[in-house]
Amino acid sequence: MNTLSGLGTALITPFLQNQDIDFTALEGLVELQIQAGVDYLVVLGTTAESATLTENEKQQVRQIIVGKNAGRVPLVLGIGGNNTAKVVSELTNLRNPDDFAAILSVCPYYNKPSQEGLFQHFCAIADASPLPVILYNVPGRTGVNLLPQTVMRIKKTCPKKIIGIKEASGNIEQITELISLRDKEKTTQKDFDLLVISGDDGITAELMDKGANGLISVAANAFPLSFSEIVKNKQGKRHETQDKFAQIVSLLFKEGNPAGIKTVLTEKGYIHNVLRLPLVRNSSATQIEIRHALAEL
Repeated sequence: MNTLSGLGTALITPFLQNQDIDFTALEGLVELQIQAGVDYLVVLGTTAESATLTENEKQQVRQIIVGKNAGRVPLVLGIGGNNTAKVVSELTNLRNPDDFAAILSVCPYYNKPSQEGLFQHFCAIADASPLPVILYNVPGRTGVNLLPQTVMRIKKTCPKKIIGIKEASGNIEQITELISLRDKEKTTQKDFDLLVISGDDGITAELMDKGANGLISVAANAFPLSFSEIVKNKQGKRHETQDKFAQIVSLLFKEGNPAGIKTVLTEKGYIHNVLRLPLVRNSSATQIEIRHALAEL
């Protein structure tokens, strides 16, 4: 589990102008991340526009990333959804699970389940998964908030399978409460552990100060060295780096993710600025703002 501390990059999926996947650019991005020293890569998460990929394309993306990585860093695979039975089936039939260190599974979206529903959903996923599971709480996308008490209940019910949570609620008070509950359990159970991973590039320094275990980052697609510093440096230094990137991080999410990071990667010459509907690239005005912010960096 310690291999999933530190910085994980939520990889984008680059596309060609004709909307096909740009596998050459994808291999280049994987190499960029590994050479920069990221701790692990997240494959087919939200940032990868996985909702718009066919099952065949997802399989191709997995194969390309696994092949290019060649075992150099751990890989975390995104598998989640709002149909529990379908997610369970995907996990039960997962090909080559040994290629991955863990599953990242998002809270069910649109259905808006209760805390009891979330508990039962993730217990079913834990039972079915051949790999350790990282929960993913992102209320801004799912419409439901996985509360700290429910996280702890899931962890205690499935202690070996549930290894962490990517917390992207943006609620520092809530995440601090979760860290406190985890640390309290550690005092009575020496083998109790739960990775609390920031899912927000802009508040990671604060969360690291409070005891978080790292960051799953969008911005690291373009700035892996700098965001590794935020995770690994001492208290004052990490805030200094985060402050330096505050403007660009804000712009990354101004018109939604991954539109912002794709604009940055296009400016850096890594990819074509292409997304799949219903997502579209940043407006001209935001692209200009990002260009100016990059120049200031």
